[in-house]
Amino acid sequence: MNPGSSDAEKLRKSREAMLDECKRCERLGILYYNFHPGSTTASCTVAECLKTVATTIDYIIDNTDFIIMVIETMAGQGNTVGSTFEEIRDIISMVKKKERVGVCIDTCHIFAAGYDIRSKNGYEETMKRFNDVVGLQYLKAIHLNDSKGSVGCRADRHENIGRGKIGLSGFKHIMNDERLDGMPLILETPAGNYTNEMITLYSL
Repeated sequence: MNPGSSDAEKLRKSREAMLDECKRCERLGILYYNFHPGSTTASCTVAECLKTVATTIDYIIDNTDFIIMVIETMAGQGNTVGSTFEEIRDIISMVKKKERVGVCIDTCHIFAAGYDIRSKNGYEETMKRFNDVVGLQYLKAIHLNDSKGSVGCRADRHENIGRGKIGLSGFKHIMNDERLDGMPLILETPAGNYTNEMITLYSL
């Protein structure tokens, strides 16, 4: 699916597929729908793509009752949009019902996009920037993934917790951040022992 597609037919199919999923979520009582914001094409600028993503969100919201559309931060691989907090902000700014939109920070993605969360200062700077640019009130969840690639590599390659370039230090800052108390923290690491990863995270 590409909710920012410049191809009318692909956009229509993407919107209908997303709407179907969101209606299923509502029937199950699921509040959040997490999605990737999509990508540009040769015939579409980044600004135009961001606008299309916003209109897609409006379309879903107009045809559902309560689902909150959660935009996931991206790594910047290829022509994807949403790898900077500014692009996320721009999408939200164009959505009509902002109370029904949110953001999910993916740790691998933001690290690959250039946000270095390994040190305490780097993590705090990243969270301050997110708050200044987007607003912490929009943060609804965090995907916890280490990164196979180095900071700024723009490669979406998840790694198991503590085995990648972020390392345990970066996750220690997240696990001890009181601002995130009660927030869903979701593992998306390569197949392995999730129980051990959860034990490791809660021990930090």
